Amino acid sequence: MPNPSKSAAQYSAKSQPFEEALKKLENIVETMESDDLPLETLLAKYEEGSKLVKICQEKLAEAELKIQQLEKNAASEMKLKPIELSEE
Repeated sequence: MPNPSKSAAQYSAKSQPFEEALKKLENIVETMESDDLPLETLLAKYEEGSKLVKICQEKLAEAELKIQQLEKNAASEMKLKPIELSEE
């Protein structure tokens, strides 16, 4: 049986905004670089950071795809369409 709290945590992590995930990642990097942390804590921070990197990459890929779709739509809308003359 799946752990409901784990799936809820995964959902909230993936639904968080890009900027929030990036800020958390920056804080983790600063903590890992500045503090003299025990190995277990470093590993936990590294794992959390890896998850945040994946979230950020997914968000950026989604944004890139949306931009490509918008550009494609804009390009097709800007094409000249032949004028349809009604035969009278």
